[in-house]
Amino acid sequence: MTARFVLLVVAKAPVPGLAKTRLTPPATPAQAARIAAAALLDTLDAVCAVPGAAPVVAMTGDLGAAALAPEIGAALRHVTTIPQRGWDFGARLAHAHADAAAVHAGLPILQIGMDTPQVTPESLAEAAAPVVAGGHDSVLGPAADGGWWALGLAEPRHAQVLAGVPMSRDDTGERTVRALKACGLRPWRAAELSDVDTMADARAVAALCPDGRFARAVAAVRGQAVA
Repeated sequence: MTARFVLLVVAKAPVPGLAKTRLTPPATPAQAARIAAAALLDTLDAVCAVPGAAPVVAMTGDLGAAALAPEIGAALRHVTTIPQRGWDFGARLAHAHADAAAVHAGLPILQIGMDTPQVTPESLAEAAAPVVAGGHDSVLGPAADGGWWALGLAEPRHAQVLAGVPMSRDDTGERTVRALKACGLRPWRAAELSDVDTMADARAVAALCPDGRFARAVAAVRGQAVA
């Protein structure tokens, strides 16, 4: 099938001690890394099942030291992998869009992270539809914490505005909307999702996708006392 859009996943190698540190405690560093790895693997399963999508992963970190490294390596063989580059997260996002567009010239891009393992092929296709069908120039999927989980752009060059948006704040979503509007775009609002920052988040998200790796990794932490 000819690709109609790029599905870009911005990901970080789930290395124990570096991944999902806000889950510890009650999770151990190793358990937190396995939760992050499971989230990435479930996300990649959904991404690779979206009809008409060309999957690209912008990766940073040491995959050799990551939890579930063999499984992640096997999953990445089914996608195009590019390295992240840039001085901060906003710049890395902007560069990831540019680099993905260089691989798949002329295609719109829907970018997500690895913190919403509850996504499905259907929900991803629905989020991308406004820019893929040509009816809208951009899409932003808000996150419950004030950030965003998905950004769709009909013209990937507009991702350069992300370099000026402070990330990981409770007003990042609002600031991103303002930045998109400032360059003449009119972003369509996609469905709101909860991403995974805390163990409460992880358990709530796991309940939405109980049959995946993520839910099993979260369940392994249950019953431990909080230090």
